[in-house]
Amino acid sequence: MGYHEWKSCIDACLQCAAVCNHCASSCTKEEDVKMMAGCIEMDMQCAAVCYASAQLMSMGSPHAKQLCSICADICEACGNECGKHQTEHCQECARICKECAEECRKMAA
Repeated sequence: MGYHEWKSCIDACLQCAAVCNHCASSCTKEEDVKMMAGCIEMDMQCAAVCYASAQLMSMGSPHAKQLCSICADICEACGNECGKHQTEHCQECARICKECAEECRKMAA
């Protein structure tokens, strides 16, 4: 297995990482940045694991499924954290994270 077989999951991970980076950056511009600290932290962790998952999948790594399983858990946690905030960027991030978690779970199955 590799890039072509896992393309939808790779694309979902790359999109999720980009949206998480946007969310984290946007959170730093909110009036109460301290309140957004948990969201920013989860965004950064989620983006990191999504990039790593996409890389392993694109290389056809035998460890890609394991990492995608972890990625799904982190995406779900990030989506839950972002979902607590009513800002547009957090709501978008929550939705994309949940979609990515679903793709990663399918891929890891």
